[in-house]
Amino acid sequence: MAMDDDDLIITFESNHHDLGDALRAHGRAEILKMAEKYFGRLVAAKVHFTNEGVTSRCSVNIQMGGLPMMSAEASAKDLRLAFNQALDKVATQLRRTKRELREDKPARVDKGVLPDGTRML
Repeated sequence: MAMDDDDLIITFESNHHDLGDALRAHGRAEILKMAEKYFGRLVAAKVHFTNEGVTSRCSVNIQMGGLPMMSAEASAKDLRLAFNQALDKVATQLRRTKRELREDKPARVDKGVLPDGTRML
């Protein structure tokens, strides 16, 4: 992906904070690194910061390929820490989704079966 395209698909917003170039550059680099690691095709990413008393809340929404939107939130006193925690939660969702989609994963034959042997509806 070219850096010109990144500006269009990765947005950073805040109602209360001046985010600065360093936080935006860090966030953009981390999002692209995570996107490359899991599915490689980042459609859109949105990061939003808000104040909650002495802490800041960061919400991260990421759209990868044809997958549903992955979202996570985290709170911390530091903006960068809140962002990193929220991004870790999204990465966990993507890792689990990728694991489910792998072709070499055998199908569970007992999925949807109750302990007494009957099937769930």
